[in-house]
Amino acid sequence: MAVETGTFEVEGHTLTLSNPNKLLWPEAGITKLIYMQKLLELAPYLLPYCRDRYLTTIRFPHGIAGKSFYQKNAPEPLPDFVETASLHDIKYVNMNAIPTLLWLGNLACLEFHPSFHHIGTQAPAEWIIDLDPSLEDEPRIMEAASYVGRILQSLNIASVPKTSGATGVQIYIPIKPGYTFNQLRTIGHFIAKYAAEQYPNLFTIERLKKHREKRIYVDYLQHWIGKTLSAPYTPRAKKYATVSTPLTWKEVDQNCQIRDFNLLTIGERVRTHGDLIQQVPPQDLDTILTHLVR
Repeated sequence: MAVETGTFEVEGHTLTLSNPNKLLWPEAGITKLIYMQKLLELAPYLLPYCRDRYLTTIRFPHGIAGKSFYQKNAPEPLPDFVETASLHDIKYVNMNAIPTLLWLGNLACLEFHPSFHHIGTQAPAEWIIDLDPSLEDEPRIMEAASYVGRILQSLNIASVPKTSGATGVQIYIPIKPGYTFNQLRTIGHFIAKYAAEQYPNLFTIERLKKHREKRIYVDYLQHWIGKTLSAPYTPRAKKYATVSTPLTWKEVDQNCQIRDFNLLTIGERVRTHGDLIQQVPPQDLDTILTHLVR
């Protein structure tokens, strides 16, 4: 008879692994045991973007084909090693260490969506522009990302594209400390409006999906205090077990496919490329802000 529950030690803590053979991503053949192994590979890359943040997870107790639910409040019972932080009467998990990550993994938390700001602050930790397709299968998404990257480059702003792990691409900009969400939204609106004016058949800033037609929404509004987005290196509960993966601009220009960046390929990728986001220095946005304020 197969063992359905076991324990293991990580960093001095005893954790439980239940139902190790349960298929979480059936099409990809990924069981819970394989998932936990992949989380260990991802931990050095995923944790920095979730540590000291208010974390929302999406749980799939029976795998991606079953029902799911968003988990904001820390699930009970809490192991003694799990740290939490409260905001607006919600007690969030602070996923700041490998044991906490694996504890959530065993609960079938398949996606990790951190806040844009750190616990106890109201300042943005980074700046992200979300390119959200209106079509379920959008062959122009990498072309769209490339255009936005060029707009940023023309403003002397270095950025890193990353797959959302679903259908979109997010443009990630490391920033120097001291900016506000409102300042970043001001720049985001300028870039989104310019993109929509320059490429009206490709981009829109129309928030209502029913009015977007087939255009890609340049979402500069999602980046705000209290909101979340898929973390770099989070798995996604999608057919191909995709992972939200930072890309090179060369890969974008070569029209890479989102499905190719997944739990089965991510280990080799991070060993080869490291974290591409960490290779871009924090950006100084003072010049563009000065011009926009004028």
